[in-house]
Amino acid sequence: MARHYSTKDFFRQMPNALLARYFAGQEACGAFDFSATAKAKPGEQFGAWLYLAEPHRHAMEAEFRDIFEMSCEKGFRAIMDEAAWHLRGDPAAHTAFVEKLAALANHYERAMVTYLDHNAYWKGATRFYHADTLPYWRKRKNLPHVDAAVDAASIRALEDKIRAYFHQTEGRGKNCVVEPLRRGDLDYFFAYPEDYSQQSVEWVDGAFNRRPHNPAFEVVFVYSQKEGSLDLNLRGSFKAIVPLQGMFAMEILKLPELPPDPKDERVYDLAPLSQKSFNFTPAVGSGIEKVLVKKLRLSDRSKKGNRLTVEADPTEKPNAVYDLLDEIGKSVPLHLYNVTQVDLTAYVTDGDNPAKAVSFRIGHPNSCSLKYDELDLKLRDMLEASGIEPKEPEPASDTATPTVAGA
Repeated sequence: MARHYSTKDFFRQMPNALLARYFAGQEACGAFDFSATAKAKPGEQFGAWLYLAEPHRHAMEAEFRDIFEMSCEKGFRAIMDEAAWHLRGDPAAHTAFVEKLAALANHYERAMVTYLDHNAYWKGATRFYHADTLPYWRKRKNLPHVDAAVDAASIRALEDKIRAYFHQTEGRGKNCVVEPLRRGDLDYFFAYPEDYSQQSVEWVDGAFNRRPHNPAFEVVFVYSQKEGSLDLNLRGSFKAIVPLQGMFAMEILKLPELPPDPKDERVYDLAPLSQKSFNFTPAVGSGIEKVLVKKLRLSDRSKKGNRLTVEADPTEKPNAVYDLLDEIGKSVPLHLYNVTQVDLTAYVTDGDNPAKAVSFRIGHPNSCSLKYDELDLKLRDMLEASGIEPKEPEPASDTATPTVAGA
């Protein structure tokens, strides 16, 4: 669920001493002594902030929103990942940084301390956090296990290809910049081509008006050398996916062309979820307390397009969906239907915090709304352990004994 931002709530959540440190570094605050209000009530800090000049308040508010977005578990993980890369040659410094942040009271303090004291990590961390929130990734496998090229010439070549493609096919993309980042054993490439010009309704210097501007749209590549795979995220035409994959393969992986994409033969086995007795198998220590089914979609085996959707609130009664399904089964031959989509809610704890509800959907043959951040990977592992999401087939060994047909 999206978190709602308001400046007043931000002031209430953030310790006054950290707000005072933030304002102490702002030249726009002039002679006003925010440090004098370090022990004041949040409302007094907020009231003082309202008297700052409007352009400066707007700039600060944009920074507050970024800090607010990072003030959560996913934001903290992204900060840790970026710090690990910066401090990869100094394990002691990395340990000290982790212990420093872990000792703070909450994620608001961790985000603000990172912004104030370790700003070199901030840009990369915000990029990773943003990538973790993006839905609808497209995966490409069958790529070679080679190093990604991150030299200036290779990045510039990728920028040129992305710019030329969108400019010629869609009339946008006149300019483009690509920013490479390393996260663990993954290579991230954030591309920002120029979008169509837009006019937004804005308040400018106290006047209500329309202002033209040239925003950027976003293309995100995530390459795994270990897996030989490329994940790509683009909000736009599906037909651009393969050309963008090809540009990455040629300019970053130095391939002569994009290798063929083998069809993913994996299929979710959703049939067990039609049974009330089915139990999920979360890993020990995963924090997954329980998983409840809240909606089932059943498709007629013989008449294409005929479907039944069964939905109930499992909050008070975990088997509410199945009780409703039993009632429907008294008049409908459910054995003639297959389960083709399931909506689930998992309750996951993290340390001493209350369990958090995470909703997601899986569908036949192999669609899943889960992302690839730390929490969602735990849920994917649970689906695999429960027999819902099949494992990737193991590559055949050259020394394996052949299986005789019919044996």
